[in-house]
Amino acid sequence: MTEIPAEEYLCTRIRRTEQALMAHHEAVLRGYGLTMTQYSVLLTLSREGGMSGAQLARSCGVTQQTMAPVLTGLQNKALIARKPSPDHAKVLIASLTDQGRRLLDGAYQEVIVLERALADAFTPTERDSLIELLERATTILIQQTPQPGSKSAPSLR
Repeated sequence: MTEIPAEEYLCTRIRRTEQALMAHHEAVLRGYGLTMTQYSVLLTLSREGGMSGAQLARSCGVTQQTMAPVLTGLQNKALIARKPSPDHAKVLIASLTDQGRRLLDGAYQEVIVLERALADAFTPTERDSLIELLERATTILIQQTPQPGSKSAPSLR
């Protein structure tokens, strides 16, 4: 078996890119008193409207246990409001407040600067190719992730 040189590991390069992206976003969001998860919640609510904690957890890629204190913190800052669901009294539906929308709008205007800079760094064809390659990589990463109860990751066959 031929060893791939460590500097060519795709996972290492993906991780470095993800770390740089997170460091940028965290630095911007810190100025707004937000974490990345809090920002993701506000952004999701602005696009989707009212959602339960479980829905937000799935949408933001965190567990319900992680989401619960995030929602409490956002509610304590008056950035979201929560009301009982009309369908299930024990389920609380979160929605953006006017204050939350204003804070999100400010943060978004700074975060989008990086998105535009990245888009400008590639031709439209390169950008489309990069998106396709990242989607393919994401699919493989998901397929190779061991599921609870399994002994190992599935093969590529």
